[in-house]
Amino acid sequence: MLAFIVVSHGSFAQGVVDSSYMIFGRQNKVQTVTFQLDEEPEDLTAKLSAAVSQFDADDQVLFLVDLWGGTPFNAASRIVAEHTERMGLITGLNLPMLIEAYTVRDKPLDEVIAHLEETGKIGIKHLELLQDGEEDDAL
Repeated sequence: MLAFIVVSHGSFAQGVVDSSYMIFGRQNKVQTVTFQLDEEPEDLTAKLSAAVSQFDADDQVLFLVDLWGGTPFNAASRIVAEHTERMGLITGLNLPMLIEAYTVRDKPLDEVIAHLEETGKIGIKHLELLQDGEEDDAL
């Protein structure tokens, strides 16, 4: 089963994971790592390494990170670069992405990443309200 490390600036990652459990139920092999204002990049790297060590040596691990190019991304990408055969990283963390990841975690890592990239693109929607006099058969 695919393991997840959810990483963000501030407490965002913890909030997203907590919310995902409310919707999808508690999940195994999910670690949350947050990068706080008073921490240095080395602190974050140590926390990420500790999170990885919670999984089995043969687990595939996917880092779900909030922002491309930020400190969490940079620290996680260095770890992934050392373990490319069993680790991956995707950015743009949000609640629908995490829930979707749970539904496909039995698939190989490369398939999960491709799926999350695709569903992430179509997952952004806006509410289009009708003007007076217009009808919407979908409602």
